[in-house]
Amino acid sequence: MTNTLEVRKKFRALIEGEGMLIAPGCYDGITATLIRNSGFDAAYMTGAGTSMSRGGLPDYGLMTMTEMVANASMIADAARVPVVADADTGYGNELNITRTIKEYEKSGVAAIHIEDQGFPKKCGHLDDKELIPLPEYVAKIRAAVSAKRDPNFMLIARTDARAKLGIEEAIHRANAAIDAGADIAFVEAPQTMDELKAVTSKVNGPCLFNYVEGGKTPDLTMDQARDLGFKLAILPGMLIRSVIMECESLLANLKQHNKLPDPNDGIGVREVFARFDTDYWDDIRVKFADPDKAEAAE
Repeated sequence: MTNTLEVRKKFRALIEGEGMLIAPGCYDGITATLIRNSGFDAAYMTGAGTSMSRGGLPDYGLMTMTEMVANASMIADAARVPVVADADTGYGNELNITRTIKEYEKSGVAAIHIEDQGFPKKCGHLDDKELIPLPEYVAKIRAAVSAKRDPNFMLIARTDARAKLGIEEAIHRANAAIDAGADIAFVEAPQTMDELKAVTSKVNGPCLFNYVEGGKTPDLTMDQARDLGFKLAILPGMLIRSVIMECESLLANLKQHNKLPDPNDGIGVREVFARFDTDYWDDIRVKFADPDKAEAAE
C-alpha cells in the first residue's frame, strides 16, 4: 500500500532538489502502471485524458470535481509514485475550492493545479479562453492554501493569461499566486523561446513546463526545458495521442480490409497481465486457498 505522506515528501524533495522532474501524462490504470514500471519518479493525471477516457468528451470542463477526484484516486493507487493532478478551475469559488482541496488530498495525489480561467474552462492550447479577474484568482489560491492539511501537498498555480493579456501579465499573475502561497507556477502556453526564458527568469518560484505536441508552445527537448530552469515537466498528451493513433490504425485495417494484427507481433496474454502484478495476486490466491502449499513454497 502506498504511503501518501511519504510520497508527498518525496515529491517536494524532488522539486526542491537539483534538475527537473519529468511526469508523463496518464489517464487510467494502464497508463499509470506503465509509467511506474518504466521507472519514472512522478506521473501526471491529465484532465484532457480523463475527459476523453472516462466520458468520451473534449477538454471543455465537462467533468465534475467528483469524477476527476475518482480518477485521481485510482491513478495514485496504481502509479505508486507522486501524482500531479489537474483540478481545472477548482470547480467554483472559494467555498468550492476548499472542498476541492480536501477531496484531492484524500485521493492520495501529491499536487494539483488550479487555473484562472472562467468556468467551464478549455484546454490551455485552444483559443477563446475566458479569464477571471486577478483578485478573484488570488482569493481562490489563498482559499486553497488555507484548506490544505498536509504541508507537503503542493499547490500549482496555473495561469492562462498569455493568450488574452500577454506574457507579462501572465508572469504577473503567476507571481501574485506565488505570493498568495502557491508552491509552483504554471504559465500556460508561452509562444516563443524568449517567453519561455522570461517565465523562468521572472517568476519568483519553481516553474512547470507543459509539453503539448502541436500546441502553442515551441517544441523543446526535456534537456532544453531543464536548462531553461524549469523544475517540473508534464507531458499530458504523449501516451493518449499515441494510443489514439494506434487504435485508429488497427480499427481501420480491420474495418476496411478485415486485417487482424499479427499475433506474433508484440506480447501475449501472460506478458500483458504480468505488467499488472500477477505474481503478487497469484501469491495471495495460494496463500489463503492452500496455506500448506504456500508454506512449503516459502
